[in-house]
Amino acid sequence: MAITSSAKKAIRSSGKKRIFNIRRKNTLHDAVKAVARATAARDAVGAAKLLPAAYQAVDKAAKRGVLSANTAARKKAGLARLVRVAA
Repeated sequence: MAITSSAKKAIRSSGKKRIFNIRRKNTLHDAVKAVARATAARDAVGAAKLLPAAYQAVDKAAKRGVLSANTAARKKAGLARLVRVAA
C-alpha cells in the first residue's frame, strides 16, 4: 500500500490513465475487426471506407503509447494488405 502522498497520487493517476488506455485499445480493436469483417465478406469498397478510421485508431494508440511505433506500422501495413487482397 502506498504510504507517501506522491505514491498515492501516482496510484490515482495511473488508474485514470489505465481507463483511457483500455478505451483506446478497445477502439483500436473494434476498428481493426471492422476492416477484417469487411474483407472477409469480400466487400472491398466497404473495407476501403473503414480503412482511414482504422488508421486513425492505430495512430492515436501509438501516439499515446498504447502501441509502439513499430507495432503501429506493422498493423497499418497488415490492414492495407488485407484491403488490397480483398479488392
